[in-house]
Amino acid sequence: MPLTDTQIKSLKPDAKAKKYADEKGLFLLVQPSGGKLWRVKCRFVGKEKSLAFGGYPDVTLKAARERRDEARKLLAADVDPSEHQKGARAAGVERTANSFEVIAREWYGKMKATWVPSHGEKIIRRLERDIFPWLGRKAIAEITAPDLLATVRKIEDRGRLETAHRALQNCGQIFRYAIATGRASRDPSVDLRGALPPVREKHFAAIVDPGEVAGLLRAIEGFSGTYVVKAALQLAPLVFARPGELRQARCEDIDSRDSRVALLCHQDQE
Repeated sequence: MPLTDTQIKSLKPDAKAKKYADEKGLFLLVQPSGGKLWRVKCRFVGKEKSLAFGGYPDVTLKAARERRDEARKLLAADVDPSEHQKGARAAGVERTANSFEVIAREWYGKMKATWVPSHGEKIIRRLERDIFPWLGRKAIAEITAPDLLATVRKIEDRGRLETAHRALQNCGQIFRYAIATGRASRDPSVDLRGALPPVREKHFAAIVDPGEVAGLLRAIEGFSGTYVVKAALQLAPLVFARPGELRQARCEDIDSRDSRVALLCHQDQE
């Protein structure tokens, strides 16, 4: 008679391994250690084979019967179930090795030496928080543009549009690395151009009130950071140059007849 869950739970180990038959070749092997393992006997091209389906209770009676039926269907199609099982296991190992998270961390390891530490930390935190929970376990070659869009939209829905754009950019870099290393054939982030709303930059209003300007100048005088930064802050209201122009300026570019500017340049050279 077929096995039941109640019967299986009550089975006790003997000094030797013992088989308990279910039906259609499926049986439970109870080991002396107490382990209960599912096995099925079958014949392929005249040779008897034994397939392992895992242990009870991790693999339930119902699940074991379903796997037995799948094996019987393979036999009916002239497919060796044991070879099919080996291939499925190998595919699972390869899938894990080529998951998005594994390749992303490999890419990060290669690239982080080229970034300042704070930039690298932001990237890996962004991936760990916003990308890996949704795409990390997927095989990178199987991730589609809709998969990627659904993930970055979760970031957008939190009101972090700029972060969503940066995450999408990082994903594109990871996909291109996977293509270069032969583990993906295309970059789905390319298909998402224009899928996210553009980031609107917010500009700070200019200070026009004399009282506020005076407060700004006092704050600059009280700045306690590095000398170079303080000198740049003190020069800015004297020369009215853009930050990039001021940063790249040389003392010979500035009219030394302005004693205040000349003094700051002289101190900077010292």
